[in-house]
Amino acid sequence: MPYYIGDSMKPVLFFSASAALCFTAAASYAAAPPFETIAPIAYMKDLSSGAVLYAKDADRRMPPASMAKMMTVYVAFDLIKKGQLKLDQPITVQPETWKKWHGPSAGSTMFLSPNEQVSAANLLHGIVTLSGNDACVVLSEGIAGTEQAFVALMNEKAQKIGLTNSHFGTANGWPDGGATYVTAHDLETLAEATIRDFPDLYRQFYGQREFTWGKTMGSGKDITQSNRDPLLGVIDGADGLKTGHTDEAGYGFTGSAEQRGRRLVMVMAGLPSNAARREQSIAFMNWGFRAWKSKPVVRKGVRVQTAEVQGGSSSTVGLVAPRDLAVTLPITASDQMKVKVVYQGPIKAPIAQGQHIADLVVLTSDTPPQITPLVAEKTVEKAGFFGRIGEGIRWLLGRL
Repeated sequence: MPYYIGDSMKPVLFFSASAALCFTAAASYAAAPPFETIAPIAYMKDLSSGAVLYAKDADRRMPPASMAKMMTVYVAFDLIKKGQLKLDQPITVQPETWKKWHGPSAGSTMFLSPNEQVSAANLLHGIVTLSGNDACVVLSEGIAGTEQAFVALMNEKAQKIGLTNSHFGTANGWPDGGATYVTAHDLETLAEATIRDFPDLYRQFYGQREFTWGKTMGSGKDITQSNRDPLLGVIDGADGLKTGHTDEAGYGFTGSAEQRGRRLVMVMAGLPSNAARREQSIAFMNWGFRAWKSKPVVRKGVRVQTAEVQGGSSSTVGLVAPRDLAVTLPITASDQMKVKVVYQGPIKAPIAQGQHIADLVVLTSDTPPQITPLVAEKTVEKAGFFGRIGEGIRWLLGRL
């Protein structure tokens, strides 16, 4: 099947008048704005454009510690969205689970009590805000019966959303002899999928400054714990996601913030202390917003191009932007760019409205190509019998 650039019958589509720019396979790009970090692993992506702004050993396998809890939360969010888990659904804390995840040796805790009934919503707050190891296991047992059955759901869902170099052995990221591993690249993919697939649940549960659950022994006072997210209240627009720490993993953080329509996701791992995690994370996110700029390219819903359709009720389909699309450039870079449409075609029917069927490739002299999706403007059904005959005649005439 041929590989088309732009419409198969037309030249490549350019949105910019800057015809002086040329691009070849050996193109050289301006140096990215410099950033130095002591973190052995770091990664940052601008979701407004799809541009990777920074990558340092981003595909190295590593233990995620509590950052694995993002996967637990993703599975729960997916079940809630499907109507298979209710936020007010009560889940009982099994005494044996409480015993295992109670006390100083059990790490971060929500301070649950044996035989206590806790709603799924409160357990999610306990996971996201308090990083409760106990909350993770209780929720997983309430959903799937056992933690290991839930872990199977985690790994199945991880594969579906594109975590190609990760595996989960527990619901809470507790050290398990290397069975659980991730990469910074995959953690970013997971964070991006959470924000994209569950925007309302993301806003409801991530980014809370504190949460109150449990009682102190003796006085019976409420226990309020703060979110460990180092960006909250420091970086404008910061609203998630998850820290992690074990002796094996060091200190890590997957975070996100949105400013003026630009959403960045960052990952850092292997840092030596909580203070270093805080300092490096703040500096990293500030660099992402201050050293780079966003240039709008196409507004949401605008038809960019049309593509040929094979075997469809219509011979073409419009290609539209599923959201406002932009390109990310160094703050000092020229705003000149070229934009072209690339798709594998002709595209076979049936095609669903909103289906990803092409890509918009943005070319600048300062960055590697930045690629964002284009979707079908409308549904195109398969052609009927006479439609297929007509298409065959048109093909034959075109060959003569």
